[in-house]
Amino acid sequence: KMELNMTSSAAHFYDELMREADSRTEEWLLMSSPLPQTVIIAAYIFFVTSLGPRLMESRKPFDLKGVLIIYNFGVVALSLYMCYEFVMSGWGTGYSFRCDLVDYSDSPQAVRMAATCWLYYFSKFIEMLDTVFFVLRKRYTQVTFLHVYHHSIMPFTWWFGVRFAAGGLGTFHAMLNCVVHVIMYSYYGLTAMGPSYQKYLWWKKYLTTIQLVQFVMVTSHISQYFFIKDCPYRFPIFVYIIGLYGLIFLFLFLNFWYHAYTKGKRLPKVLQNQRWAHHSNGVMNGNANHDKDE
Repeated sequence: KMELNMTSSAAHFYDELMREADSRTEEWLLMSSPLPQTVIIAAYIFFVTSLGPRLMESRKPFDLKGVLIIYNFGVVALSLYMCYEFVMSGWGTGYSFRCDLVDYSDSPQAVRMAATCWLYYFSKFIEMLDTVFFVLRKRYTQVTFLHVYHHSIMPFTWWFGVRFAAGGLGTFHAMLNCVVHVIMYSYYGLTAMGPSYQKYLWWKKYLTTIQLVQFVMVTSHISQYFFIKDCPYRFPIFVYIIGLYGLIFLFLFLNFWYHAYTKGKRLPKVLQNQRWAHHSNGVMNGNANHDKDE
């Protein structure tokens, strides 16, 4: 009886919650309920942590050079497009960068922003291929907890973002993340093209700095909410989630920075490089998917 009560309470809570959802995004792909994406995310976690490594156990690593080049530059093109759409649907056309509320109307501008939010959400499933490629190439050291956590939690939380708050101040971090992904995946794409392109990767050392700046900007922007006297943002829980996420990654990157640069500088050069490789594989936004030996 108790189990029945709990189930009916959960169902009642879900129904009440969905009454508050944005009707504009209801019919869009994967938006009907959180169940389809939960199945995809669970399958992803199962494949990259269990099934994939078992299947690859007696096989040679796949040579995915061509696939990686197309994939990485494809993500660059998609990220550039999403940057443009975020700018055109709000961030460059009227947003104040302070208390920007979600426009729930059916105006072309508001629907364009909602569609961009959905595309950003969907891009997180495409980026899961990062880890799939690691497994197929038997790069298991790069399938860290942080990496898998990042690729699982982002689409899951963004489903609620698209269904309840597709726009406004909660999308600043997404736009910024698209800018960073243009830079990061360009680096991965060039790396995948082989040793002859190493000379174009002199800016590798700035990647961590770019990541740090990203999380400082995200945390600074979202924390404004707590200091603005009157900001009637409809679903403040997203502000807390973004703030927490920004702080967690800021901490992880500062920790990485400390070990790779401050502490690492006291090590011999060979060990420094080893330490850089070890940390960057686990931390680089959960994405660092290509080594120098492509």
